[in-house]
Amino acid sequence: MKKNQKIIISIVAVIALIAILLGVYTIFKPKAVEGTKAYTVSVTDAEGETVSYSGMTDAEFLSDLMDELVEEGDFSYVGDAGEYGLYITTINGLEANYDTDGAYWSIYVNGEYGQYGADSQPVTDGDEYSFVYEVYVAQ
Repeated sequence: MKKNQKIIISIVAVIALIAILLGVYTIFKPKAVEGTKAYTVSVTDAEGETVSYSGMTDAEFLSDLMDELVEEGDFSYVGDAGEYGLYITTINGLEANYDTDGAYWSIYVNGEYGQYGADSQPVTDGDEYSFVYEVYVAQ
């Protein structure tokens, strides 16, 4: 009888220890870490309407940030990989077809025309990235 009591007490002690450890883990488990770089992304469509997105990210390149925005659900894009990098054809459902009407998606960084494609444009803390629907007009 004493032997059964020791076994039961041992089982209860192990269960209590597991419960305590689980509680400690729940309190101190790693928390989701917000990104370290602030960003603002805006999209200006053919009518001049602008939608903006902002937040924090750890994305290395603009295309990585775009993928994060897609995962959040309010942003979409389609692009083709070419010899000069990612060529963006559609943003938020609006297609820019250069062959048809000279339309394209331009990238601006902090208000200046971008020098890189989305897959090679570094994301820097505090930068503002703009995608603007533009139409080339021959002079």
